[in-house]
Amino acid sequence: MSQPNAPQALSDTRRDGMSDLAPRSLAAQAMGWIEPQTRAVVRPLHLSTTFVRDPDNGYSSGYSYARPDNATVRETEAVLAMLENARAGALLFGSGMAAATAAFGALEPGDHVVAGTVMYWALKRWLREEAPRRGLTLSFVETDDLDALRAAIQPGRTKLVWIETPGNPLWTVTDIAAAAEIAHAAGARLAVDSTAASPVHTRPLDLGADIVMHSATKILNGHSDVVAGVLAGAAADAFWERIRGIRAGSGGILGPFEAYLLMRSLRTLHLRAAAQAEAALRLAQRLSGHPLVRRVLYPGLPDDPGYAVARRQMRDGFGYMLSIRVAGGEAGAIATAARVRLWKRATSLGGVESLIEHRASVEGPGSACPPDLLRLSTGIEDTNDLYGDLDRALRDAHAEA
Repeated sequence: MSQPNAPQALSDTRRDGMSDLAPRSLAAQAMGWIEPQTRAVVRPLHLSTTFVRDPDNGYSSGYSYARPDNATVRETEAVLAMLENARAGALLFGSGMAAATAAFGALEPGDHVVAGTVMYWALKRWLREEAPRRGLTLSFVETDDLDALRAAIQPGRTKLVWIETPGNPLWTVTDIAAAAEIAHAAGARLAVDSTAASPVHTRPLDLGADIVMHSATKILNGHSDVVAGVLAGAAADAFWERIRGIRAGSGGILGPFEAYLLMRSLRTLHLRAAAQAEAALRLAQRLSGHPLVRRVLYPGLPDDPGYAVARRQMRDGFGYMLSIRVAGGEAGAIATAARVRLWKRATSLGGVESLIEHRASVEGPGSACPPDLLRLSTGIEDTNDLYGDLDRALRDAHAEA
């Protein structure tokens, strides 16, 4: 099937002399695309589910039906691929879970997978329950311990190493370049869930990873109004094409309206990510000295175990997520979350509004999350207001204990 006519863009760098444009410039202008008919600077939303055939029964536009492809989705994928420096491109899915499970779905029965013990709990649960039914074998390991990671890999059998860095909700940091070297030496691919970093702070493919995954619901969209996921690939090999085929066959593509909203958000990603990372660092520093906080978990603190690696592989900040362990234990953590006013008690992360959550309660029985932990997603509010609200809640909860 032929490709559709490419949108008019700044991407013809050899002709227009713009090869030195920064990713934030290209994202801000959505690759510089201009709608050719009206010369609008915002591309239209393509909603059609079907397309007219040519007289010879072909599809010269490149589009035949909306389940495998859509112009608005394709344009948004191009921006994401640019941000991740993904030579194979990017694929948008209806959720982060849909994206992640498509990568595992591309494996063959009998393949071995190594995944982190610190990772998104819903994906970890899916792996434990569903992967064995698909004939996959699993090993969970502390991926920030490179010796343990190396020992867990079975050369010739391990086909995929899945790491999440920083790892939710403890924000442990895994050395991506070292993990890629270990995986590749054993004939395996490395996939990185970079949801908590964003391409503003980390580009895993540049560090040797084969696939990078995001829950685009989070900071990529950043407005708590879109559920989406994305995979970006380093090489358009058979494994990548298998993932593409899974999305097309299963109907897992993101809807065009959601892709349109996501494109809107990507244009301000660099501004939001920088502001949220700065706020997270300032909060982490202030909370580290709080008498009612036992420990702050944030890779941007010099005493954090992952600080040296984070400083090496992250740029322009250390991300927008942190966790605190409350001195009052589980009861103190729950009571603190109950008393905030500005922070919102809600699941998710990466939005412009700051969120607080007692993760162990959300994950339920069997959670590895410490019961005294509160997960904080820093938004774009005034940092003094955020600290003041949390400080008051901590003190009120302690006084009433």
